[in-house]
Amino acid sequence: MDLDPGTIAIIQLAWSRRLGLEDDALSGAECEERIYDVHDTASEVRFVRLFDREVFSGPEWAADQVRSKSTAEMVRQSTLLRLSMDHGGRGMAEEHLYYTDSYPPVPAAEELAVADDSRYAEALERLCPPDDVVEAKLSRHDILFVLVDDRGPGTPVPVAGAGYTIREGILADVGTLTAPDHRMRGLGSYVTSIAVEDAMAAGLIPQSRIQSNNLGATRTAAGAGFIPAGLCTSVSLPA
Repeated sequence: MDLDPGTIAIIQLAWSRRLGLEDDALSGAECEERIYDVHDTASEVRFVRLFDREVFSGPEWAADQVRSKSTAEMVRQSTLLRLSMDHGGRGMAEEHLYYTDSYPPVPAAEELAVADDSRYAEALERLCPPDDVVEAKLSRHDILFVLVDDRGPGTPVPVAGAGYTIREGILADVGTLTAPDHRMRGLGSYVTSIAVEDAMAAGLIPQSRIQSNNLGATRTAAGAGFIPAGLCTSVSLPA
């Protein structure tokens, strides 16, 4: 499955704006071209590869070091860490970028209810490993969907949730979290599909940013119809 060319152009527009470039910077770049955005006051060193176009942003001293480096070197966060080590660089993120522009054919979990109360999202976060909570940012999303099991007595129990926040007025940044006891059942993909459908109905393009070592999140995104399109790696610099 491929993304529609119009979808790709819109994603390129959103990222051009996010990176502080001209609107047509990415769409107008040649395949495999690398754009350099150099600012000596930059607070981070960042490398983005999206649809076979690249953007490097950071101070001049960093740009000088990477002009001769290959894509294979640049996609590793360790490259940015090494070149910024003498300048106090600290690792921030190494995220793979996924997108979808079609409704995913995910069967419903009919025995579970869907809630939009942030209290369920917060309760779900308390059931999950801290690293997963930090990456998903579930309770911090503007729009929430939480699967709850309300079949028993007492308070409904959250089992999985997904939500999104609007970026650049174009993208829906989607995050998903599933309770450890309910993983590997397709619930993450199902609730993600709900968020995807809602975002697309609002005229947004769903985006999923996943840490490079998170295989579970990658499977969840694939199950909801997301396809890989690039990556973003960054290192923070001291003020």
